[in-house]
Order: sequence, then structure tokens, then C-alpha cells
Amino acid sequence: MGLGWDETVYVSQVSPHAPAAFFSAPRARGVPLLVAPVAVWSSSTELLRVYLAVLSGVGLYLALRAWRGLFPVRVTAVAGALFASLWVTLFYGPQAMPNYWVAVGALGCVGCFLRVRNDPGDRAAVWGAGAGTALMAWMRPTDTVWVTLPLFVLLVGVGEWRRPRLLGAMAAGLGTGAGAWVVEAYAQYGGLVRRLADASRVQGGLGWNIAVDDQLRSLVGRTLCRPCTGDMPHPAITAWWFVLPVLAAIGPAVAVRAGRAAPTVVALVCAATAAVPYLFLIGYAAPRFLLPAYALLAIPVADVLLSLVRGPGGAWRPVVGAAVVLGAVGHLVVQYAVLARTVERTTASHRDWDRTAAELRRLGVRPPCLLTGNHAIPIAYYAGCASAHTRGNNANTTREGILETAERIPVAALVAPGGGPPEYARTWPAHEVAGFRLHVAPARR
Repeated sequence: MGLGWDETVYVSQVSPHAPAAFFSAPRARGVPLLVAPVAVWSSSTELLRVYLAVLSGVGLYLALRAWRGLFPVRVTAVAGALFASLWVTLFYGPQAMPNYWVAVGALGCVGCFLRVRNDPGDRAAVWGAGAGTALMAWMRPTDTVWVTLPLFVLLVGVGEWRRPRLLGAMAAGLGTGAGAWVVEAYAQYGGLVRRLADASRVQGGLGWNIAVDDQLRSLVGRTLCRPCTGDMPHPAITAWWFVLPVLAAIGPAVAVRAGRAAPTVVALVCAATAAVPYLFLIGYAAPRFLLPAYALLAIPVADVLLSLVRGPGGAWRPVVGAAVVLGAVGHLVVQYAVLARTVERTTASHRDWDRTAAELRRLGVRPPCLLTGNHAIPIAYYAGCASAHTRGNNANTTREGILETAERIPVAALVAPGGGPPEYARTWPAHEVAGFRLHVAPARR
């Protein structure tokens, strides 16, 4: 599966394979740093996928280790299995995208936070909480604020939860990533207020928007649901999404009986705040947005499931156990079916981008070169070209700038089916491949 649109933006920042794509206001520099050890010397997508898959597994293991002593090992093991078996986790774990790493950072940060609450002298946990916060902040600073908001409220506002060293470590972690984002705002985006406004505009304007139904529609494998229209998926696909909050609601009752109410409630509250912006503040959906919430919910949900299996006595125990096992098997079947379809569909679209890039090279559009128009960013990466737009969320040049560039290097405008070329490219020779119409600027002699 070739690199996706957002992946090409992140990887191009450090890869010599193609010029860096326009880095829009909401993005942060964590993913380019994450992929740099491979991307700076190799353009192999397969190698990058293997590297990220291994790293994502190690990251999840370390994040779950942070919960040792807070929950039995069997609970954290089942929680890891629940989170890792979601199609969205498996799909995005090996990708150069930030959301999985926000989830891992959140899981590790909250676990270490709770360990320090129990043992203020646990220096490793203090460092772990700071590292988890930093990981989130380098990936998505705004998500970090939502995840850690309850933790900072406890550290500052509740006497028995106050841990100055922990507060300092988490504030420093948040400051490393968010600070870099703020510095970049003044260096490249016209200031912090301007960057925040641009980030909101790119995301359709932040405000009261109920996106719960959009998230439901995305569960069928729609990696970006914008606009999010169409029928709801089959109930078998969305069933787990309705079961999840029910099990989470039972979590505190199970935790009180087991003597671990505080860890459960903190995990649930952080999961809720992590989900708030993506359920109620944006007008579209992507299943990856809720990965941090899913990771944090996995711990109390696993605790509930194990209590259901182990709790009832007598004749009810095998019945409940069988019901849980059957439900888990059905859940896995659905998750892997959605994953297979999503991978197949995504691979096909990325293959079309590769075919288009090959056709561009055949037509003489070779590096150094420039692409503009529909899907210019990912196809430019595949072709080794720069990309440019005169309008929209990725606007970074002008009509005159593109025409001046065409005087020096090969330039092409890409047009998706049903669209028309920009005014300045209407007289350029047109070619069709993989559903795209390629308008190639005449070669200058």
C-alpha cells in the first residue's frame, strides 16, 4: 500500500525523494521526526511500513507497561488485544500519521500519572508521564491539551493529587511540542492567532457540530468522511461502537469492587475529553481521530469483560463466558473484514497515483518539476515533483508563479473526472490516465 495523501506531506518534509509539500497550519512536526531515521536515506515504502509497524508495537507495549500495578496483568493484556484488534488501529499503526502515536502517548501518560499519584517517589513514572505528554504534543498539540486537561486540573486544583515534580514534567513535555508549534507559527504562519485561525478554517471551522453520526458512517472504512453523507453502515459494523460506552459505564462499578476506582475514572474522563472535539466540535469525521479515546477506554472495558467472565458463579459462568467469547469472535471477524476492504480500496487508489506519476514521467514531466490541481500533493511526491496550489487549504503560490515556473521546468495541471483545468492551462496539451486528465505545459526551447 503506497503512501497516502497526508503521509506524503509528512514524509516529504525529510525525504530527498521529492520537494517538501506545503505544510498546512494544523500539522505538527512529530511525524516527520518519527519517519526521519528511514525516510532520509530510503524511499522504500515497504521499509518504512515495516519500521513503523515494529515501532508501533513497541510503543503500545511500553504504554501498557505503564499500567502495571494499577490493574492486573490480565487486564492490560486484554486491553492491548482489544485496542490492537480494531481495524483503525491496524490500518494506521504502520502509517506515517500522528493519531496512533497520540493514542500511545495518552495511554502511557495517564498510566504513569496514576503511578506517581500512588507513589510520588516513582521517578521513572514521572519521566514517563513527561515523555508521553511530549510524544502527544509533537504529534498533535491541540489533542494533547484535550487529553491532559483532566490531569492538569487534578494536579493544580485537588490537594491530594498535587505532585509538583509530575506537574513540571508534564508541563515541560507539553511545552516541547507545543512550543515548537508556536515558534513555527511566528516564523512561517504570521503569528499564533493567525495559525490557530488558519487551522480552524482548514478543519471547516471549529464550533458546535454534532459529528457522532459522521463517526458512525466512517466505521465502514471511510478514512476521511468529508462531506459525510450516505447511508449508515450495517448494524454488524457499528454494533461495537454502541457496546463500548455501555461497558465503559459499567467500569466504575467493577472498579469500586476491585479497589481501583481512581485509575478507572481518570482513564474514562481522559477518554471522554479526548473524544469531545471530534464528536461535537468539527463538521466531519475520520475514524483515526478517536484512537486516543479508544486506547484509554480499552483498560476499563477489558476490566469489565474479565469481570463478566470470572464473576458469575454456578451455571451462569459458562453461559456468560461463552457469550463474551462469541461476541469477541464476531467483533474480530467484522474488524478484519472492514480492514481488508479498506486496504484493498486504498491500495487501488494509491496505485492509480503511481500510474499517473509514471505517465507524467513518460510525457517528460520529470524532476525538477511542478504539479498543480487535483491530488497534486500525493501524485507530486510519487513523481518526485514539487506541488503548488493557488487556492484552497494548501494555497502556496499564484497563477503568475506557476506560469513563471513553467518557463524553467516541466509543469502539469491535474484534473479529476468531471472537473476542468485552471484558466491558464486550458490550452496545454491534455492526456488521460487512471481517470485523471493531465494538462502538460508546452516545453520551452
